[in-house]
Amino acid sequence: MKLSVVDNRTRLAELAIDPAVTRLRRELAEQSAAFETAPAGLIMAWAVERFGPKLALSCSFQESVLIDIAVAVDPSIEVVFLDTGSHFPETLEYVESIRARYDLNLRVVHPVAGAENHPCGTAQCCEFRKVRPLRQALAGKDGWVTGLKRADAATRRHAPIVAYDDSWGMVKINPLAIWTHRDLVSYARDHDIPQHPLRSQGYVSIGCAPTTLPVAEGEDLRAGRWADSDKTECGLHL
Repeated sequence: MKLSVVDNRTRLAELAIDPAVTRLRRELAEQSAAFETAPAGLIMAWAVERFGPKLALSCSFQESVLIDIAVAVDPSIEVVFLDTGSHFPETLEYVESIRARYDLNLRVVHPVAGAENHPCGTAQCCEFRKVRPLRQALAGKDGWVTGLKRADAATRRHAPIVAYDDSWGMVKINPLAIWTHRDLVSYARDHDIPQHPLRSQGYVSIGCAPTTLPVAEGEDLRAGRWADSDKTECGLHL
């Protein structure tokens, strides 16, 4: 069912006063605090035990550390990749190489109808190529694992490790929330995880080709994303 803006606001208002959701928020706040010093693998194990087949992991495939951690806990976990139609060819090649390496239970999701009217870089592009497709992919799920990190951007500085996300109507799990870019690099090296082919060319935060640039030494790690605009988020994590 597609909710209108008014319907969605009504639903959010209902969630705000739902006693069950209130109890869940309280429980998750306590769990998130307890996880502040926990290894990512332990957080993943909790998520898998808590949600089972109603858990999905979304991955942009700019790197694969979270996948390595997740499949070590549950090799059958569903991994969702949003193929926006505007990715670098190197990203698509990397997706297939990681799929083969881990024998991933990979679900590739494509833009929804109407995306052709919103080319990459326009105001509504991410809504039709990321947000709506992911909502469809997560339908029926109770838990959503992401690679969100506090170090990514100011907008993510206070991201909890686990929390109930009202806008998505499910529990959001961020096992790497406290990790730094250096942590990712070290883990990938120590576990011999292949890096995205564009990393060696200065690309650090890798999104769609028309809106991603390499980053110069000393620049913010996400400086290459939407560099010609004031946009900082695609809408998945707001």
